Amino acid sequence: MATRTDDPITSPVAKQREIQAQQDAKDQKKNAGKADATAPPKEAVQAGARFHPDKLPAQHIDKPGRESELDLKPHFEAPDYRGSGKLEGMTALITGGDSGIGRSVAVLFAREGADVAIVYLNEHEDAEVTREHVEKEGQECLLIPGDVKDPAFCRRAVDRTVDRFGRLDVLVNNAAFQEHADSIEDITDERLEETLRTNVFGYFQMARAAMPHLKKGASIINTGSVTGLEGSAHLLDYATSKGAIHAFTKALAQNVLSKGIRVNAVAPGPVWTPLNPADSPAEKVAQFGSQVDMHRPAQPEEMAPAYVFLASPVCSSYISGIVLPATGSIGAA
Repeated sequence: MATRTDDPITSPVAKQREIQAQQDAKDQKKNAGKADATAPPKEAVQAGARFHPDKLPAQHIDKPGRESELDLKPHFEAPDYRGSGKLEGMTALITGGDSGIGRSVAVLFAREGADVAIVYLNEHEDAEVTREHVEKEGQECLLIPGDVKDPAFCRRAVDRTVDRFGRLDVLVNNAAFQEHADSIEDITDERLEETLRTNVFGYFQMARAAMPHLKKGASIINTGSVTGLEGSAHLLDYATSKGAIHAFTKALAQNVLSKGIRVNAVAPGPVWTPLNPADSPAEKVAQFGSQVDMHRPAQPEEMAPAYVFLASPVCSSYISGIVLPATGSIGAA
């Protein structure tokens, strides 16, 4: 069956896969005939409530990246995390909530008493799994497929959330597009626009749409990145977008503070989600996260409690305009 590229959801997927295919071809040409000189891995640090994987599969998947396709399933349920009503009676809207960090945030928000709306592109199977786990926590979950690059969709997503739940208390901007490149000359105008419109415009547009519905005590949480703190030689456009998100977070926090609305960001290091296997070649995916001080990637459930902390008025009522690093390395700021 032919792919419909005029469909409002199918079209951005086709564009992302075209960008991915162009980069994959460059990677294959560059790596042809190269010998494997992989250094032996260092011992990974385990400092949490349960063991998290330190050996990853050499897997490359198609964009936009589906969690259901990963050979190693990310840890997102946080079985040792106990809810205590920190978000009781609240409603959260999470973009990119179908998988990865967004899914784990949705589950823990529900465990803390919030109903959740999930915005995602077209990963329907993943989104249904998220809904199932939110409902297991005793909360309602609304699924809203669409493209955050479209400002009209952002308004519709907010309106649907408010129509369903009667309120909006927390917006989590988390959807992202990432594709590596060896040189700035490899980043076409099309790729640059896809990255910035998804990662920056999408955040701005969702926040703008949500603002009329946010009351005193509400919050916005943006997903930044260690690449926005430190830069990245092979993620030039992505790192640029994440630096912009950090600046947007601080600027918007100043803009809405008088309304009693807080705006913060979390800057994760490497996290095992569909984003990286849908970007890097398989051999690099197998080494993902080994370069940080903990010598392994984080799992989504290791990030999600930071979002709970920043969303909850009983935890962070005096905190706004921060970028919270959760990078797996010492001294990242």
